[in-house]
Amino acid sequence: MGMIKKTNKFIAKSVLLIVSLNFIIACAPIVSNITDNLARNLSDAVLNQEDPQIVRDGAPAYLLLLDSLVAGNPENPAILSSASDLYTSYTAIFLNDAERSKTLSERALKYSKKALCISYDDSCRWDDYSFDDFNLSLDDFDMKYSDLLLTYSTSYLVYIRSHSNDWNAIARLPYIESALEYYVDMNPETENIDSVYTYLGILSTLLPPALGGDYEKGKRYFENAIEFSGDQNLSAKVEYALSYARPLYDRELHDKLLLEVISSDPVKKNYTLLNVIAKEQASSMLEDADEYF
Repeated sequence: MGMIKKTNKFIAKSVLLIVSLNFIIACAPIVSNITDNLARNLSDAVLNQEDPQIVRDGAPAYLLLLDSLVAGNPENPAILSSASDLYTSYTAIFLNDAERSKTLSERALKYSKKALCISYDDSCRWDDYSFDDFNLSLDDFDMKYSDLLLTYSTSYLVYIRSHSNDWNAIARLPYIESALEYYVDMNPETENIDSVYTYLGILSTLLPPALGGDYEKGKRYFENAIEFSGDQNLSAKVEYALSYARPLYDRELHDKLLLEVISSDPVKKNYTLLNVIAKEQASSMLEDADEYF
């Protein structure tokens, strides 16, 4: 029962898991034939938006547009991956409806699996592989498809979060952790590495230590996320407090991290949207801290 409660807590909590700096870069294929600058400008406008509601209201239109592009280009990995990225981010950030989250996360995962399957044939069979066979397959993975691997991993995590009662889904967590660790090993200096470290920190602290959770490794991952972002990614501190400090009842660290988030200026290039949401979550966590601890 302890493991179930801990797992459900991870899956159900309102985290910024899967919120990576890929959000709305997903729309790049839409405008790539017009101008690359427009794609980049659109991405920057979203990442630097201080009002999450504007993004919430605008994103569904792009979801529909990407669906139409997928329908017209069903074998295009770039478009499939872009659609998965946006569905994943929208589900993780904005949806509170359980049934809608299930539906949209299923679509995100379907798109990411197909994008990877088209590009790397062995991945078509990953769902049937044992954990050892999966890792052997990763050893042969062509890292020119690393972005597709990250999209696959993050979409799977949101899918698991939305299907918290499905133990077949939860059983995939070790596979996803392995895929993300492989991604970090192969891309140690990639632009969004701080987000990947945050995901790994959460995965490492998913279970209590007695059941295999590695909290020291999780701590290192969270600290790496903060360091590699230049202390600009406030969501990493929120996750550090939520996934590490709370389960270990480290009130001092918990409050320190959240107070740092609340006192920080959220306006940081390419982090503003995520930071605004992180500050809201930090305030909420501090309000109920006495009740938790």
